[in-house]
Amino acid sequence: MAKAGFRLALLATLLALLVVLLGAYTRLTHAGLGCPDWPGCYGFISVPQSEAQLAHAELHFPDTPVEADKGWSEMVHRYFAGALGLMIAVLAARAWRQRHVPDQPLKLPLFILLVVFAQAAFGMWTVTLKLWPQVVTGHLLGGFATLSLLFLLTLRLSGVLPALAVPRRLQRWATAGLVLGILQIALGGWVSSNYAAVACIDVPTCHGEWWPAADFANGFHLTQHIGPNYLGGQLDSEARTAIHLTHRLGAVALTLVLLGLAWQLRKVGMTRLAGLLLAALVVQISLGVSNVVFHLPLTVAVAHNAGGAGLLLTLVLVNYHARTALVRVRAPRFARWTFSPRRATAGPFTLKGELPWRP
Repeated sequence: MAKAGFRLALLATLLALLVVLLGAYTRLTHAGLGCPDWPGCYGFISVPQSEAQLAHAELHFPDTPVEADKGWSEMVHRYFAGALGLMIAVLAARAWRQRHVPDQPLKLPLFILLVVFAQAAFGMWTVTLKLWPQVVTGHLLGGFATLSLLFLLTLRLSGVLPALAVPRRLQRWATAGLVLGILQIALGGWVSSNYAAVACIDVPTCHGEWWPAADFANGFHLTQHIGPNYLGGQLDSEARTAIHLTHRLGAVALTLVLLGLAWQLRKVGMTRLAGLLLAALVVQISLGVSNVVFHLPLTVAVAHNAGGAGLLLTLVLVNYHARTALVRVRAPRFARWTFSPRRATAGPFTLKGELPWRP
C-alpha cells in the first residue's frame, strides 16, 4: 500500500525529468547565457520585452544584447526548476512532520532538499562563471542526482517492497552498473560542456582512424582558468577528440557491465527487469550513434539526455530490488544456503533440507 506523499513524490520525479530535459535543450541551443544575470533576466523576472526594459538591458548589459529566444529558454528552465524546488521543500516538510510514523523516509527527503540548494548554487555559478565546464558538468550531475533520488523516494513510498534477497553476485553487478552509469553521465556532461559531441564524425572509427591524435592532458585539464566565456568551448580539436574518445570507451565498458547485469537478473528470474535494462541500453546506444552520424540534431541530442535519464532510473530500480533484506538467523552448521527463484512467496533463499523461512 502506498504511503503518504507517494503521489507528490511521483509528480516531483516527473517534474525533475522535465527540468533535466529543459536544461539539455537550453544547453544544446547555446542559451546557457541567454540571461546574463541570476536569478532574473537582465534585472527582470522575465525576458525584457518593452522598450523601457530593452533600454535598461542595453544600459546595464552592453556586452550581451537581448536574444529573446535564448532568454526564454533559460527562464522557462528556471521557472520549472523553481517549482521543483518548492515541491521538494513540501516533501521534506511533510517527512519532518511525519518523522515518528514507522517506515516513513526522513533522511532521504532532507538530503534531496540539500541537493536542491546545491543545484541552485550551481545554476547561479553556471551564469556568473560564464559556462565554466566544471560547473556546467556539476550542474548536470546535480540534476540527474535530484531525479534519481526522487525516483528512489517514490519507490520507497510506493509500498512495493524489493525482493526478499538476491545473491551477492547480483548486488555487485548492480552496484558496478550504477557507478559506471554515473561516471558515463559525468563524461557526457564533460563532452557537452566542452562542445566535443561532434569531435568525431564517423562510427566506429574517429576521423577514419581507430585511435586518432588526441590530447588527453588538455582535454581533462580540470584546473584551467575561469572565463572569460566558455560558450562554444575553448579547447582545440585534439583535446575535444580525447574527450569524445573517452566517452565512447566509457560506453563500451558500461555496455559490457550492463549485459552481465542483465544476465544475472535473468538467472534469478527477474526477466522483465532484465528486458527493461536491455531496452534502455539499446535505445541509448542508438541515440548516441545517431548523434554522430547525423551531426548532433537537436531532437536526437535532447532524446539522448532523456535516454541517459531513463537508463539511470532503470539502474536505480535494479539496485532497489537487489538490496539485501536478509535477517540474520541461527542455522545448523550443516545447513547450506541455496538459491530458489521459484519460491517467490517465501523469498528466493531457503535452507537446503529445510522449509522456506521468513524474516
